[in-house]
Amino acid sequence: MESEKHIKLSELNNKISDALADRFKGQTFWVVADITNHSYKADKKIHYFELVEKGTTSNSIVAKIVGKAWGTGSMHLSDFEKNTGQRFTNNINVLVLVSVDYHPLFGLSLSVLDIDTNFTLGILEQQRNATLRRLVEENTFITKEGEHYITKNNQIKLRAVIQKVAVISGSNSAGLEDFRHTLENNDFGYVFEIDDYPTIVQGDNNAKLFLDKLIEVYSSGKLYDAVVITRGGGAQSDFLIFDNYNIGRAVAKFPIAVITGIGHQKNVSIVDLMAHTQTKTPTKAAEFIIAHNRSFEQSILLLQKNIVIKSQQLFLLHYQNLSQLKSSLSNSARELISGHKDALMAINQNTINSSKSILYQEHRLLMNLSHQISGKPRIILYNRINDISNTISNLKTFTNQYLRNQKGYLGHYSSSIRMMSPENILKKGYAIVKVNDKITSNADTIAVGDTIDVILADSIFKTTVKEKTTYNERDTDL
Repeated sequence: MESEKHIKLSELNNKISDALADRFKGQTFWVVADITNHSYKADKKIHYFELVEKGTTSNSIVAKIVGKAWGTGSMHLSDFEKNTGQRFTNNINVLVLVSVDYHPLFGLSLSVLDIDTNFTLGILEQQRNATLRRLVEENTFITKEGEHYITKNNQIKLRAVIQKVAVISGSNSAGLEDFRHTLENNDFGYVFEIDDYPTIVQGDNNAKLFLDKLIEVYSSGKLYDAVVITRGGGAQSDFLIFDNYNIGRAVAKFPIAVITGIGHQKNVSIVDLMAHTQTKTPTKAAEFIIAHNRSFEQSILLLQKNIVIKSQQLFLLHYQNLSQLKSSLSNSARELISGHKDALMAINQNTINSSKSILYQEHRLLMNLSHQISGKPRIILYNRINDISNTISNLKTFTNQYLRNQKGYLGHYSSSIRMMSPENILKKGYAIVKVNDKITSNADTIAVGDTIDVILADSIFKTTVKEKTTYNERDTDL
């Protein structure tokens, strides 16, 4: 090959630069692409990155080019971050205005001149709306009424007092510290039991770790009054985990009331919509719990106040009634006493008059009786002496006769007893049977083979029973 046909690489690059400058000079293009390999030089305020296009059916890259933003372009990216809350970083889909640049040393690149804020917000909103539609369509415990979502979780009735709390948050996060500080230093002296369940609370790719923490809370078996999900502030992309389908579904179905305190002021995440109560920040979540407990305390204090007021009203009413009753009883008692006093005075006068009349009559009767007693004492004494003499004579006669009769009765009983005595009965040919030294007349107590004693008038036989038959009672039939 001839040397005069050789050119330097720089010359070739200059030719390429001139050709591209002639072709693209003054032209700009709106390009849709994903951001990768992003870095930012803060001292120079320059962004370096790659713009890539992925396949429609896979994540394989079909186009890629180096990009940069500086000067006006860098200022527009800063405005983009302020307006969307989304950091300009890797893995976001953007619509950017670019110009084609070629540098002999650094090669082909695109300079970002502007960025469409609405495009990026629209992409995120489309993804979010698609997730919300899927949650409603695939789960019977999630329904939409107007702009509100009705879930199993937000239908749970909060306990009257929230004290035992499970907190899912980033470990050692400022949001968690704010939440704890607000709860533990409340103005009312409420005491809380807070259990931490630390995890990663940013990045959609960490959704599985977050979901595992929810399952851990459920599997702990502890009777939590509420579960609080907290996170401090950050870029919009940091909150994509809270728009995850599986986490939203788990929160909507969770059997314990979930309170969110996710520090994003501009948007409401899917987790916020599925949860029982949504607050803006961890501090607001703590303030909500304190306010909830304070509301219960105030209702109790109000009830106490109402009870005191009602008690005072009832006391006053009954006091007035008792005062009226007391006055009525006093007046009635005075009237009754006055009426009975007059009646008693009348009775007293009648009693005095009647007593005089009765005493006079009794006095006359006593006088007559006294005259009778003094006039007939001899006759009465004579009659009584005769009665006594007759009684003595009758007693002597009746006593002798009674003793003779009783003597005859005793002789008859004595004769009967001698006739019925065992000795006399044995002499008549009867016998006494003993079994085990006990007299018996019951054949059921004697069995064949038993030894028995047979007692006659003058002898005792010990014998063994060889046979036992039923007696026909005819041998004594005289």
